[in-house]
Amino acid sequence: MTAPTTPVRPGWIGALSAATLGMSIAVLTPIQVLLPLQIEAIDPARKVANLGWITAVAAVLSMVVCPVAGALSDRTVSRFGRRRQWVAGSALVCAAGLVLLGVQTTIAGVAVTWCVVQAGTNAMYAALTASVPDLVPVRQRGVVSAFVGLPLPLSLVLGSFLVSTVVTGRFAGYCLLAGLLLALVVPFVLLPTDGPRPERVPAGLPRFTHDLGWAFGCRLGIQLANAVGTLYLLYYLRDVVHHEDPARAVFALIVVYTAGILLTSVVAGRWSDRSGLRKPFVVVSSLVVAAAMVVLSLAHTFSAALFAAALMGVGYGVYLAVDNALITQVLPAAHAHARDLGVVNLANTAPQALAPAIAGVVIADLGGYSPLYLLAAACALAGAAAIGPVRSVR
Repeated sequence: MTAPTTPVRPGWIGALSAATLGMSIAVLTPIQVLLPLQIEAIDPARKVANLGWITAVAAVLSMVVCPVAGALSDRTVSRFGRRRQWVAGSALVCAAGLVLLGVQTTIAGVAVTWCVVQAGTNAMYAALTASVPDLVPVRQRGVVSAFVGLPLPLSLVLGSFLVSTVVTGRFAGYCLLAGLLLALVVPFVLLPTDGPRPERVPAGLPRFTHDLGWAFGCRLGIQLANAVGTLYLLYYLRDVVHHEDPARAVFALIVVYTAGILLTSVVAGRWSDRSGLRKPFVVVSSLVVAAAMVVLSLAHTFSAALFAAALMGVGYGVYLAVDNALITQVLPAAHAHARDLGVVNLANTAPQALAPAIAGVVIADLGGYSPLYLLAAACALAGAAAIGPVRSVR
């Protein structure tokens, strides 16, 4: 299977971006707002521990689902292609999980239904991300990755606004997220968004080449910094900053964060495409993310948190565009993009499993939130260092 050479059209980019937005809304809005509040309402005394183990269990499940679903997508034979039916089916599973999550009144029920939601979104992620190396030429991947990355912060703003302002009640919020997910995947499912299927897809386990291993390490460091730094953000604003309305404060931080991403992501992706450089952008963005974590560690005021959110947005916007493009250039098997990207997704999901355990120990035994955010900064710096040994990408 040869690398694609024909540039993709704006309509294709829009369909992929819309589907990614739906997926991001479905999984990120509950983590930021609905899930912490739901867990707190059920068992306020153990809110930190319960949120930690529930997100950790779901993350472990995601580590299995994403590569398995990706491998099955690679080998799917259908007149609809390899990716679209996986996106449609996964969206239905995720939407059903969200509706069921909204009616749970026990911690066990929340855990089970949240695992269903995570399974659906991770299967969807494997199929959606594989579409980029399937169809997008290398010289266009920075820009396309930027537009695919933009739904991440936009989903946080849109989702948080909808569940905190437009609708009232957790069940209504979860139902609204489910409806948005299904609506936003429709363009991707209806348009011809699949690339040509190779004549033969050999079976085999994914393998980590030298470059893919180091690129994986870089992503793991950055995503661990992000997970450690954001998992308990609502509790940080309530218990340390003492903000009177922490849910709305989280929304304000997300707006500032999103503005930073919008200012940098597409510009950085286009600049990276034109220069042919990826690694310098990843390093600088990682350093900026580390600086944002240091600010949160040292200054416990809402104004400092706003400044940190701006820094985080600027750095993460560059990172989202360029690192995604870099990863697609070091994949080892052209016939198994979804499988290999599903394995790379472990760098996104593993931190969700590790962060609760790490953060719980740091908060309880090592001094609270200041050392927690210093640890997040150290993770980002480790990610920056890991990108240096990559050889095949400049």
